[in-house]
Amino acid sequence: MYELAIGAILVALFFDFVNGFHDAANSIATVVGTRVLRPLQAVTLAAIANFAGPFIFGVAVATTIGKGLINPDFVTMPIIIGALVGAIVWDLITWLLGLPSSSSHALVGGVLGAGIAGAGLHAVILGGLEKVVVGIIVSPVVGLVTAFLLATLLITIFAKKRPAKVNSVFGKLQLISSTYFSLTHGANDGQKTMGIIALILLTEGIITSFEVPYYVIIMAALAISLGTFLGGWRIVKTMAVKITQLKPYQGFAAETGGASILATLAWLGIPASTTHAISGAIMGAGAVKRISAVRWGIGRRIVWAWIITIPASAAVAYVSTLIIHAFV
Repeated sequence: MYELAIGAILVALFFDFVNGFHDAANSIATVVGTRVLRPLQAVTLAAIANFAGPFIFGVAVATTIGKGLINPDFVTMPIIIGALVGAIVWDLITWLLGLPSSSSHALVGGVLGAGIAGAGLHAVILGGLEKVVVGIIVSPVVGLVTAFLLATLLITIFAKKRPAKVNSVFGKLQLISSTYFSLTHGANDGQKTMGIIALILLTEGIITSFEVPYYVIIMAALAISLGTFLGGWRIVKTMAVKITQLKPYQGFAAETGGASILATLAWLGIPASTTHAISGAIMGAGAVKRISAVRWGIGRRIVWAWIITIPASAAVAYVSTLIIHAFV
């Protein structure tokens, strides 16, 4: 009776693993790029913090994903599986291309595409879409501005200090800021799979109202932290060195700025993109001395990936759901 639901949960956990693998760069790019930590040290720290994140910041984002985009009354197992397939396929395509696109928005697109294929446009909840749009706009822009202002403040404060001393101090502080960002990464991205699994349990009648059981939080947190530990080095290279070269104080500013916006959005239940937040923050921190320090051509490629993620993953999910319906 529950074979399809078990399969859907396994696919959801695989997406969570791919999410961590794909978005490892978000958590460790700056601390690796500034050479404060070696890659293995960085992913270990990030994986532990990813696991802890959902326990600190709650499950408001999981609720938005689980019942805020598609009316749960219309949801079926083929719709859920189709949504996950759409997100996973797009994540793997962008991983192969080395593009830091958003796993969060790939899942959002997947949910929308599968929901429309299986239930029609009337099943879409407009209020949930508004939250997604807010996250798309706010996370990169505010991340960029916050990191730029913080880096500017640090330059002003430490202008007369020896660069070697400043780099040493902020190298240590980056351990804190990197952990902070990884916590918010786990809190935001880890919750999306929790919302999907809770929706599966609700659809199958295992739970009677939408909630995220404790064991679901543990399973999803373990999956994303394992994916982060194994890492996605193609994207790490883009995020850590191709966008711009960062000093430790800039890395601190980027991580702190990006994490602060993610923490705020996690509390508000807005499914923001950790990729958007840290990419914008890296650009903002990198541009603090001169605009030309940022390779804006790479930035444009990232922006195009952001733009097409939701429609592309929605299209894959739409087709996948139709195929699944034909065989189930």
